[in-house]
Amino acid sequence: MKNKIRQNILAAVISTTMLSGGAFAEDVRMMWYSDGVEGEVMSDLLDRFMKKNPDINVILDNVAYQVIQEQLPIALEAGNGPDIARVTNIKAQAKHWLDLTPHLSNAEYWRKSFGDKADWMRPDGSNAITGFMTQLTLTGGYANKTLFEQANVPLPGAKATWDEWVDASAKVAANQQLVAAFAVDRSGHRISGPNVSFGANYIAADGKPNSVDEGTKAFVKKLVDWTNEGKHYRDVWVSAAGSSYRSAAEEFINAQVPFYYSGSWQISNLATKIGDDFDWVATGSPCGTAACSGLAGGAALVAIKYTKHPKAVARVMDYLASAEVVKEFSERTLFIPAHTGLSGRDLNFDTKSEQVKAALSGFMDASANVAPNALALPAWKYASAYYGALATRTSQAMAGELTLDQAFSRMDSDIAEKVK
Repeated sequence: MKNKIRQNILAAVISTTMLSGGAFAEDVRMMWYSDGVEGEVMSDLLDRFMKKNPDINVILDNVAYQVIQEQLPIALEAGNGPDIARVTNIKAQAKHWLDLTPHLSNAEYWRKSFGDKADWMRPDGSNAITGFMTQLTLTGGYANKTLFEQANVPLPGAKATWDEWVDASAKVAANQQLVAAFAVDRSGHRISGPNVSFGANYIAADGKPNSVDEGTKAFVKKLVDWTNEGKHYRDVWVSAAGSSYRSAAEEFINAQVPFYYSGSWQISNLATKIGDDFDWVATGSPCGTAACSGLAGGAALVAIKYTKHPKAVARVMDYLASAEVVKEFSERTLFIPAHTGLSGRDLNFDTKSEQVKAALSGFMDASANVAPNALALPAWKYASAYYGALATRTSQAMAGELTLDQAFSRMDSDIAEKVK
């Protein structure tokens, strides 16, 4: 009897040891990209999860954003991919997301906490719970306040137009001998808020894409003209091919341009890399002829339906979607949470910087100015097709490879092909 007891104890010890070492643990792979420090925060959170759940081994694959945009879709179409991924092309790829509902510990909690954005990440007409937004974002501008002050140029006011911002920034650039007046990320998504501000409407009455309209043409023409005049930083857009994304953050961080149009997700990145080098402010979105709109959105953490470990994936997602973890993640990453029970203004953001606090507050205030045509885009399954065509053909017009009329015609044909 004593020998049998000792054998049982030894077996339990061996089992526990092997679980702790991950030998019997289920591997769950998460593909993750970062704009700032969020990869480090996620790694810490997952380490804590695994200590409490030794039967699950979460492998965090930190990749470049281009991998998410260009390589992940190929894997998904082949029925492969990670078990969980952080993505921004949420709606168009929704057919690849796993419905977590039957595996969650409390599906009603998910509906209550994240339900208002659920349609952003599931097929039209579906009630599936496929993931949650890691943060809410809004496109908008940043100004190098120090450069404006050194050039003795006042910062444009809250309702300033795109023309006023570009003119003021051009004066700063000339005075300070900078490479350009401003830079916009190479992204069709990034110029969609400005397009809407000039009256663009991408969505036709039947839900299919509209032809490129006068609102889109108005801002794209301005952007191309400003590029040809040397006001917009040309290299960001013509240095890449197709719809490839390129951020202009480094140009702003290195004080090469006084005005930068990107979005709220850059706050942590700017705060970390700029430090005390210069003062900067979030400006909101300049006005067009129809609105002063940015584009709401964000990144989602979704489960992939090709996983072989749906129950383990659901346990990881349950943990990361819990209110306390969402709160900590948001505070440490300086992101605005998508959890309906957490207000951005109530969070104790992990920063002593008044610039950062002001920027977060500014973006939350700017969210009230998002135009209806922009609000409709995150849940529209053809949005990515439109964004890709905008980036590809606008950059070709900037490079002189196409006339504007040719670029607009190619945009329509590109979008039609994607829809087909």
